[in-house]
Amino acid sequence: FQMDRTPESYLDLFPLDAIVYLTPDSENVLEDIDPDKVYVLGGLVDESIHKQLTLRRAREQSLQTARLPIREYMVKAPNSRNYHSETLAINQVFDILSTYYETRSWPVALRAGVSSGKGYVLPEAAEQ
Repeated sequence: FQMDRTPESYLDLFPLDAIVYLTPDSENVLEDIDPDKVYVLGGLVDESIHKQLTLRRAREQSLQTARLPIREYMVKAPNSRNYHSETLAINQVFDILSTYYETRSWPVALRAGVSSGKGYVLPEAAEQ
């Protein structure tokens, strides 16, 4: 994958209707990757989780939002801490998206990027 770095904002580089801000708080599920869209990953890099912050930021900028289909393809795994989080690190989101783009399979992509520490597993793993 080719990556470019620039001090310019994505808001200045791309049309607003081409930008999709990925946030775990979105009500819109990312069903497929559109090559004509620009996906914003890691809109917030922080040690703590601020609920709704990335969604509010996207709405303030009048951007489309989407979330990864974790709830649609995975189940909450029983764990001693009763911990379940859909908030992922940038590298995990990138791994999921690139694996999905190559395989066109959300289960394969989510298995590759969502660590068991997040409290979610694919249904067949939960049955074992």
